[in-house]
Amino acid sequence: MKALKLAERVLFGAAAIGTVYSARTGNRRLQLVTKPAAVPVLAARVARAQTLAPEEKGLLVAALIAAGAGDHFMARSHEDRELIKGATSFGVMQVLYSAFLWRRGARPRAATASPRLGAWAAAAVAMALPKPSPVSSVLSVYGGLLSTTSTLAADPVLAPKARVSGGMVVPSADRRTWLAAGALLFSASDLAILIRRNFVTSERVRANLETFVLTSYLASQWLLVEGMTAEK
Repeated sequence: MKALKLAERVLFGAAAIGTVYSARTGNRRLQLVTKPAAVPVLAARVARAQTLAPEEKGLLVAALIAAGAGDHFMARSHEDRELIKGATSFGVMQVLYSAFLWRRGARPRAATASPRLGAWAAAAVAMALPKPSPVSSVLSVYGGLLSTTSTLAADPVLAPKARVSGGMVVPSADRRTWLAAGALLFSASDLAILIRRNFVTSERVRANLETFVLTSYLASQWLLVEGMTAEK
């Protein structure tokens, strides 16, 4: 079991490093290979988790399949049609993640929902400012789904003994506390995509943002899956 866990970490790490390296070097061909390889490793992690009920495994595996589809489309997100498909796939993932967290007892709280809904509203306005389009509409809906997942992931009920500071669960050795951080990183990654797409013209800055997007995305998926497969 330990050897299998180590193998999962090595494979995920290799895929993550390859993905980030491809972003830094502009090697799109390598990115098309390495980024989609990360999610199947997480799906395998979920499949062998002994802490999950069969229904929970089904939710998470389906969510990761949707994430894999999103990775495929987002690798070609310079095309509006592919970006819409990617956002839709990740939207399905967010719905399934939220369903899992709700099943675990997470609920929206004023302290956690207010800042996230405010950020979503600001992002929706920012996307519509240049020119309303089908892309901005789809991304606005996706942002709402992401805010829901982030709000639920931040509920302290998911990690009852965790320390809470400023309405945020503080990460610790208890892997359940990683959920809030994972969802926050996911939000940061998607916000960087929005900034890069709508407001940045410098190729150097765009490359740096792409590196951040991929690094934070992969880290967030790892933290979320580790948190959701942790002992209750």
